Amino acid sequence: MLGRGLTADLAKQVAQAELVEALPKRWAHSWGVASRAADVGRILGKDADLLVAAAILHDVGYAPRLAVTGFHPLDGARFLRDEHAADERLMRLVANHSFALLEAEERGLREELAAEFPLLDEPLLVDSLVYCDMTTTTDGGQTTAEERVAEILSRYGDDSVVGRFIRRAAPEIFAAVGRVEAALAAQPR
Repeated sequence: MLGRGLTADLAKQVAQAELVEALPKRWAHSWGVASRAADVGRILGKDADLLVAAAILHDVGYAPRLAVTGFHPLDGARFLRDEHAADERLMRLVANHSFALLEAEERGLREELAAEFPLLDEPLLVDSLVYCDMTTTTDGGQTTAEERVAEILSRYGDDSVVGRFIRRAAPEIFAAVGRVEAALAAQPR
């Protein structure tokens, strides 16, 4: 259970309801991220279910009916809080996935995001969500973090808000992916 009854299975239902018809490609990516999380969860023990729930919900804020600020991590976390009374850790993971605080800064929303949903002080859990998101293609396949960052830059453009963010975040993304890969390599299969 993830706080007030939102299990990974229920998280899947919530994300599916919001994304599958409105944004099928975003759903495919989210499903792929959750599949990666199911594999990576072995390094997290009791937090494996939390990682899967955060993975499937990380982009729910893109859903048209939820896009209030236009910044999907914040919109998604607020939706989870306001409509689902979700677990605090789950909301904070969704709000801060893949170094969202840097993008929030580009959008003038850093203080708002940090005040409502502070970054968790659980490095392996946070890094694991970065790993799952940044090694999954837009259609749910596997990729490298370098290829994913390049794809994001090509899709949004260097001078866009997302382009500026992803260039700033790339070293942190690559470092997080490296830490998770090292943890996975050290863990017996």
